[in-house]
Amino acid sequence: MIPGPCRPRSPETAVKTSRIGRIDKRLVLLAVLTLSTSATRRARAQVEYVDPTIGNVGILLVPTRPTVYLPNSMVRVYPVREDALDDRIESFPLTINSHRIQELFSIMPGTGAPAAWDQEKTTPYYYSTRFDDSLIQTEFSPTERCGYFRFTFPDGKASVVLANRLTGNLDAQSVAGIGAITGEERFDGMKAYVYGEFSAPVSFAASDLDKGKRVVATLTGTKSLDFRYGISFIGVDQAKANLRREIPAWGLEKVRDAAKARWNQVLGQIAVEGGTEAQRRIFYTALYRCFERMIDITEDGRYYSNFDHRIHQDDRPFYVDNWLWDTFRALEPLQTLLDPQMEADKIQSYVRMYQQAGIMPTFALVTGPYACMNGNHSAAWFADAWFKGVRNFDLPTAYEGIRKRSLDVTLLPWSLGPRTSLDEFYSAHGYMPALRPGEKETVPGMHAFEKRQPVPVTLENSFDDWNIAQLARVLSRSDDEKLFLSRAANYRNVFRADKELMWPKDSDGHWIEPMDPKFGGGMGARDYYDENNGYTYTWDVVHDFDGLFTLMGGPAKAQANLDQLFREPLGRSKYEFQARLPDSTSMVGQFSMGNEPSFAIPYIYNRLGAPWKTQKRVRMLLESFFTGTLQGIPGDEDGGGMSAFVVFSMMGFYPVTPGVPTYDIGSPVFDKVVIHLKNGRDFTIVARNNSHDNKYVQSIRLNGAPLDRMWFRHFDIASGGTLDLTMGDTPNRSLGSAASSLPPASISIHPEDYAR
Repeated sequence: MIPGPCRPRSPETAVKTSRIGRIDKRLVLLAVLTLSTSATRRARAQVEYVDPTIGNVGILLVPTRPTVYLPNSMVRVYPVREDALDDRIESFPLTINSHRIQELFSIMPGTGAPAAWDQEKTTPYYYSTRFDDSLIQTEFSPTERCGYFRFTFPDGKASVVLANRLTGNLDAQSVAGIGAITGEERFDGMKAYVYGEFSAPVSFAASDLDKGKRVVATLTGTKSLDFRYGISFIGVDQAKANLRREIPAWGLEKVRDAAKARWNQVLGQIAVEGGTEAQRRIFYTALYRCFERMIDITEDGRYYSNFDHRIHQDDRPFYVDNWLWDTFRALEPLQTLLDPQMEADKIQSYVRMYQQAGIMPTFALVTGPYACMNGNHSAAWFADAWFKGVRNFDLPTAYEGIRKRSLDVTLLPWSLGPRTSLDEFYSAHGYMPALRPGEKETVPGMHAFEKRQPVPVTLENSFDDWNIAQLARVLSRSDDEKLFLSRAANYRNVFRADKELMWPKDSDGHWIEPMDPKFGGGMGARDYYDENNGYTYTWDVVHDFDGLFTLMGGPAKAQANLDQLFREPLGRSKYEFQARLPDSTSMVGQFSMGNEPSFAIPYIYNRLGAPWKTQKRVRMLLESFFTGTLQGIPGDEDGGGMSAFVVFSMMGFYPVTPGVPTYDIGSPVFDKVVIHLKNGRDFTIVARNNSHDNKYVQSIRLNGAPLDRMWFRHFDIASGGTLDLTMGDTPNRSLGSAASSLPPASISIHPEDYAR
């Protein structure tokens, strides 16, 4: 845990204590210097709030890791262990293949065997630990493509073990007194390379492992040994060039200080005041985790793409490693807000992937397109960025790719194959059919574990097709616009009115019975849903809330249903529920805080004329499930997917519908938030009288003018200005409740109408 700096005095206090004429002028000068120093401390101290140990023990699934890296960079290092309660570290990766969490080369001091650890210090830019038996200290700091280790040996006998554990080569040699390591690792159809050097002329001994190789570097008579290295996806010579460019001289401190400055630059884009010490730690830790993806793999104006197995010359950055099912809802909108040029580069990377591989990916790994989850969420991402003013990418080619993905590639989950008979059925009938209980799968290529997932496949493709329709209009493709708007209404075909829930339907148009919407569908409910049950997916219609409310019987009935979602009992013991639905964690009734499709649900009250309920729910969820502890993440963090929800919600707003350039107002945790935009402007959110109890918005002013609605435009942020909220402990039930004040919520939305 890293303590944050003391909260500086407020300017109001300083002014009151420095009135000219009452106090010696020297005290006035001292007060001015104190204010200047405090302001500097605020501007530079964000990284000191980051606690990478938050969430290092998972609720049920994968924990977070205390990862040391620079934002969106190739090198990511953390101690390899089960979780933070595991008392032994196996090794340290020189970098990782993040999808499989494989070490691409590893290093370990001493004998190389797993060792018990203590005295761990973790920051985004520096890591240190000491091993119990040997008392060897290990320190690390990163650059973008390189890393720097320092090992301290109390007994004066240095020994460091390097290995590649997959398949490949690892060679060692002494050249001009420098102990150098070169290596190649083969994984998932591609290669990674390393070049490294020790700070002293070590001796080498090599041996074979089952698949890789192990090299032991030793040196007697020294208590400190440094190792610096570069990695590459192009070749060993490029790895060496990366090292020479990024770490040209020995010295851990220089690398550490530069990494710290880089993190303060990035985290400093958002400055917060107020809240508790714990809330500031939670916020900045979440923000730090939002820069894990995507990864810029460009090296000296070149990059290797495993999408076409070629090295490309291109000065524009090429980004990989994005899990869009997890990130399109909040992480990509956050990065669009904070760095629109980087977002354009990332989208153009997707365009190049499509040009190289012939398919628009949704999980774009360093190893190529990966068949994972469901949906065509590149469409939502591209549309969201476009309507928020990100234009520096090839929209016609991007459109071609997402259109082809929707119409010419199968919609089956966890598949990138050609259309099947189920896709033909979907096109003809507007829903993915479910199998009846006990009915065996007849469609070749169906994933044996993931199953059909018919309800979310229908819902999520409805939303993605709506976004394709919006881009079709931009490109004046009126026939496409009509086609995709028609497909955007497909969600209605799986709404069961008598149950008021999204429900699976067979190929004959009959509802699946018997079926328990809380617990049915096998492991993870995948026969019918996906990771979540029917209660969660009933609300996954972010492009047409008005249509959903109509299906439910009107706004009043929909609000009652939404209330009941948070109150509906599990209907069985917790251990039985979680054994069947381990992704659906941190439950409030049937609401799951631990999985991405739930993120927008608390904000739906804004569209039902009851925004005070959004304010109450959001504060409750943040305080209950996002804590500054080892178990402070309620589900899989997913590389920033969940952390972005925290960042937005703690600031006080959220992008409910990707593709519509607006944000819903919630309940800010901090007294003041300043977003420093890349265009040089600032957007400030002030929450007056804010506190734990004062979570309800009483009144709103935007740039000094009263605002009677609980939403604002992306344009309002991009233009700079101030959103001024007055808070209280009692709901203002009239604010934002009028029909004319509700956020845009209809399938007929034209996003460009809200862009200016």
